[in-house]
Amino acid sequence: MSAVAPPPPAVAVPERARVVPPRRRPRRRATAARRLLGALAVLVALVWVFPVYWMINSAFLPTNRLRTPEPSFLPFGGTLANFRRVLTDPSFYDAVKVSLAVTGLTLAAAILFAFVAALAISRFRFRGRKSFVVTVLVVQMIPAEGLFISQYQMLDTWQLVNSVLGLSIVYVAAVLPFTVWMLRGFVSGVPIELEEAAMMDGLSRTGAFFRITFPLLAPGLVASGVYGFLQAWNEYTLALVVMTDPAERTLPLWLQGLVEANRATDWGIVMAGAALITVPVIVFFLFVQRRMSSGLVAGAVKG
Repeated sequence: MSAVAPPPPAVAVPERARVVPPRRRPRRRATAARRLLGALAVLVALVWVFPVYWMINSAFLPTNRLRTPEPSFLPFGGTLANFRRVLTDPSFYDAVKVSLAVTGLTLAAAILFAFVAALAISRFRFRGRKSFVVTVLVVQMIPAEGLFISQYQMLDTWQLVNSVLGLSIVYVAAVLPFTVWMLRGFVSGVPIELEEAAMMDGLSRTGAFFRITFPLLAPGLVASGVYGFLQAWNEYTLALVVMTDPAERTLPLWLQGLVEANRATDWGIVMAGAALITVPVIVFFLFVQRRMSSGLVAGAVKG
């Protein structure tokens, strides 16, 4: 009887030689999910942009087309008459001057006070620090309407009603709590070790702060400035209470005057005025958009 030859030994296949079939289903699902989310984002953006488009579109349409029951979604056959009527109104330029003055004072004071307060909270340990932070949050929660009477009486006592300074003080008080809280996060995000390393290289504490830390806080200062600018430029209710003189109106109050001037509102002029009011906001944002990202801080820390 002949012996049966044993089977050849199994050859171990190395791990690198194994071919793993690609998994296409999860990848297809992820691609479909991304497309769905992208379509949803586009839809939300269109819903958000449509009121702005409708405002600009209506600003170029004549009055007879705006009063028709059928809406005009495209400004074909439009006119610049609405913008001419706004730009030839002397009260418009008076309102622009008041709004620019109030916004400038509010922005400068709010950024200065908020920066000092945020620096004290983040860099120093003192008695009552936590109570101060809690107070900032509580003040932020108080409705602005609940302070109208007390604010008006205070400004009336100081003889600051119908004045740029009086309205600026009220705006600073309204903007300051959130600005302090916002800047506190940016200051805390910059490690104090950067200043200590600069001090070891021979810089003073003040010099280390302004040469090392302060440039890294530019995104936070810009973000806080954008918030303060938008709040002061577009605010209406506080200005309505403080600025009772028609000669001392801000732009939102001037725009309201266009609505109340006639029994039948000329929406073409109103939309043209609203479009012109948004121009300084767009210009301001174009100047500061490069500083809006907080990645400068992260990049400096990693480097």
